[in-house]
Amino acid sequence: MNAAIFRDRAPGEIAVVGLGKSGGSAAALLARDGHRVYASDAGKGDAALRAAADLGRLGVAVDVGYHDLERIGRAALVVASPGVPPEAPPLAAARAGGVPVVGELEVALHYLPGLKYIAVTGTNGKTTTTALVGHLLRALGHEALDAGNIGTPLAQVALSDRRPDWVALEMSSFQLHDTPSVNPTVGVLTNLSPDHLDRYAGVEEYYADKARLFANAHPASRWVVNGDDLAVEAMVHDVPGRVFRFSVRHDSHRPYGAPDAYYEPGNHRRAGSDMLLLRGEELLGRASFPLLGDHNVANALAAALAVAVADDAHGTPEARRRVAEALRTFRALEHRLEPVGEFGGVEWINDSKATNVSSTLVALEGMTRPYVLLLGGRHKGEPYTALAEPFWRFGKAVLAYGEAAPIVERDLGGLVPVERLGSSFPDVVARARELARPGDAVLLSPACSSYDMFRNYEERGAEFRRLAAGGRS
Repeated sequence: MNAAIFRDRAPGEIAVVGLGKSGGSAAALLARDGHRVYASDAGKGDAALRAAADLGRLGVAVDVGYHDLERIGRAALVVASPGVPPEAPPLAAARAGGVPVVGELEVALHYLPGLKYIAVTGTNGKTTTTALVGHLLRALGHEALDAGNIGTPLAQVALSDRRPDWVALEMSSFQLHDTPSVNPTVGVLTNLSPDHLDRYAGVEEYYADKARLFANAHPASRWVVNGDDLAVEAMVHDVPGRVFRFSVRHDSHRPYGAPDAYYEPGNHRRAGSDMLLLRGEELLGRASFPLLGDHNVANALAAALAVAVADDAHGTPEARRRVAEALRTFRALEHRLEPVGEFGGVEWINDSKATNVSSTLVALEGMTRPYVLLLGGRHKGEPYTALAEPFWRFGKAVLAYGEAAPIVERDLGGLVPVERLGSSFPDVVARARELARPGDAVLLSPACSSYDMFRNYEERGAEFRRLAAGGRS
C-alpha cells in the first residue's frame, strides 16, 4: 500500500468500516493525525452508539445502522475491521471504486515505525502462544504488550503516549489478508488445518492468507514453525530467512535435523526425561508446566523459542532460568481448556474457544478421564467425523446442540453415542450433569462458532461456567 495516503491529509477521506474496538481505535488514530475520517457500522447496539459518540467528539463523521456506500466508494482508503467479510457491501463498494482496502493492523503499524514485535498465527494455539510470548518477554524485564486478535487493538497501542519495548501480536488470517506491510521481528506459525470454510471458498484460500505472514520475508527474517506439521513445512519451504522448529513428536528421522525446541517424554530407563528442551539445553520438566495437553506443550515451546531467537540477550543462562520460571507460573487462558471447577465429583472444562474441528480434536486427545462432550453451535463447513476415533479413548456421550446438531448427528451418530438436543443451553448442561458420574468430566469443546445462540465464544464460555457451578437460567 502507498504510504503517501497516510502522509498527505488533503486529497481524500479515509473510511473505516466497523465500530468495534479495532475500527474505533483506527478511526481515532487517523483523526488524531489530522485525517478526514468517515466511520460506519451496520449495527445499532449500545457499543456502536458509544463508539460513534466518542469518535464524533474527535471530529469523525459517523453513521450507525447503515453504511454510506457511495461515500465509501469515493474514499482515498478503506480500513476494514477484522470481522467484516470481504463480500460485505461496503468492501464491495470500495473494490468497485478502485479504493485500496487495509486492516486496522496496517494503520497501526504505520504509526509504530521500527516496532519490535513477535507475530503469531496458525489455526490453533495462537492466542495461548501469544499470551505466553508476552508473559515470557515481561519475565525478561521488558515492557511488553499483547495485542491484535488477542483482544487489544494494535491501534490502541499506537494511541498511547508510552511505547512498549515489544509487542506479542496475534494475527488471524483475516488480519493478515489486510496487512500488506507485516514484517515481524520473529514470525510464528503454530500449525495449519482447515478452518473458516464458511468464509473461504476452500482451504487453499485460507492457507494463502496464512502465508501472507511471510510476504515481506528477507534474509535476516526469523521464523518459528511447527516441525510436526507437513502443511507448515510446505508453506515455509524456500521462504527467505532463518527457520527454527519446535516439536512434540519423537520421530528419529527428520529431513531438517533435530528441532530447536522439543519435548522429550518420560522414560523410566533414562534419568532426566519428560523434559522441555530449548536449543539443546533442558528448560523445565513437563510436570512443572501447568497447562493440559501436548498441544499446550507445543505452544510453550513455540513461545520460548520465539523469545529466545528474538534477541541475542535472551540466550543467556539467566534468561533461560527466567523463561523456565515464567512457564511455571503461566495459567490457562479463559475458554481454552480452562478447568472451571469440580462439582459433585465431576470436573467441568470450558474450551469454548474451540470453534473448529481441529481445536476440538486437540482437546479430545488431551483428555485423561471419562467425559461427556458438548458439541454444537453454528456449523462452519467441516465434517465432524474426524472426532470419532479420539472420542472413543475416554468419551462417554456426545450432546449435539444448536444449529449444527443435525449435522453432528449425521456425521457421528453411527460412530459414537450421540444425543441430539435443541438450542436451550441450560438444558444441554443439565443433561450433561445427568450423564456424568463422579470421576468423569464435562467438556465444552463445540467445534462450531457460537453465533446461533450467543454473541461470541466468551459469552458461551461464561454461561457454561455459571451453569456448571449450579447457576439457574
